[in-house]
Amino acid sequence: MHKHEHNHNSASNRIGWAFFLNVVFTIIEFIGGWLTNSTAIMADAVHDLGDSLSIGTAWGLNKLSDKNANNTFSYGFKRFSLLGALINGFVLMTGSIWILFEAIPRLAAPEMPQVEGMLLLSIFGIAVNGFAAYKLSGGSSLNERVLNWHLLEDVLGWVAVLIVSIVLLFKPWAILDPILSIGFTLFILFNVIRNLKETLLLFLQATPDVKQMEAVRKVLVSNDDVADIHHFHIWSLDGEHSVMTAHVVLRLDISVPQLKTLKDEIRQGLEEFDFVHTTIEIEFVNEDCRDERSVL
Repeated sequence: MHKHEHNHNSASNRIGWAFFLNVVFTIIEFIGGWLTNSTAIMADAVHDLGDSLSIGTAWGLNKLSDKNANNTFSYGFKRFSLLGALINGFVLMTGSIWILFEAIPRLAAPEMPQVEGMLLLSIFGIAVNGFAAYKLSGGSSLNERVLNWHLLEDVLGWVAVLIVSIVLLFKPWAILDPILSIGFTLFILFNVIRNLKETLLLFLQATPDVKQMEAVRKVLVSNDDVADIHHFHIWSLDGEHSVMTAHVVLRLDISVPQLKTLKDEIRQGLEEFDFVHTTIEIEFVNEDCRDERSVL
């Protein structure tokens, strides 16, 4: 127990460090992008704003994750991550659209950014995001691994800014700045829209994995004592932890020992799917389903 608490606190501390570094640097980026007249830096600032929101959400959820379920949140607090993902997605979409409105007109009339400032900010960006990625690389939690990939993406983005700023030192190709910012922004929008679609489906309790659902169905009906199943549902709390419910209809009336054996076999068959909650309703032969008026 003590080891678990220590690991949990260490994860919170590492994520907290990454959050602090990202927030401070995002503010510096917005100021630096304005001072250097660089839409590429502003676009990367929007990207880092999204990462700051993601890291902040992950940090808060990491602290909430150990809280026990209560009467209000009977499944616990994991579903808050979907709400956080929705908010992050809409914030990033708004910021990205703003960047496009700023950058696209510059293709026709490109403005030369303050190149030396771009160069210094890119070096600073590589250092800050690289250090934050290093801090999270020692973690083993899923939150830390996912966030580490986000930060490594940021490092690569700043490498691109560094390369463009070096080119601009020797060649006054001002159009490179809006091209780079539009490229960053379209990449962000592509990923945001994809993630928003997935998050909205999970938020609306869509089946997270149709193939998994069919595999679970096969496990449930594979037993000779089972005639059919209905009111069969799988939904996800947060994209990682899923819940399964089903009504299992018996082929013949069976004894209590046989029923216990059936329940053990179903439990063993479902172990590979790692559901956080499972509810199985056993229906005997000719028994009316009490949920027959519910939506299937």
